[in-house]
Amino acid sequence: MADDIEVGYVAYTLSADYLATVGADFDSEAIDDAILKELNRLVPWGVSVHRNGKAFATPEAVETARAIDWDDLLGRVDVDQILADNGR
Repeated sequence: MADDIEVGYVAYTLSADYLATVGADFDSEAIDDAILKELNRLVPWGVSVHRNGKAFATPEAVETARAIDWDDLLGRVDVDQILADNGR
């Protein structure tokens, strides 16, 4: 972890505007945590996204990490299910 290299930034959190459009009361912090957990499950070995949105990779995974299509990866996160699991 100490030798990991920053490889980018991922805007993975849902906006308040989006949450307002779905018309319910949600724990936004829990939703962001769940999205981050799922995102980290989907990334290749050696790559991780931290809570602040910064993406890091081990030296061996830097090229792989820099080639990630983050929008595509985020598109695979089932946000509707996460919202269903985190309503108040």
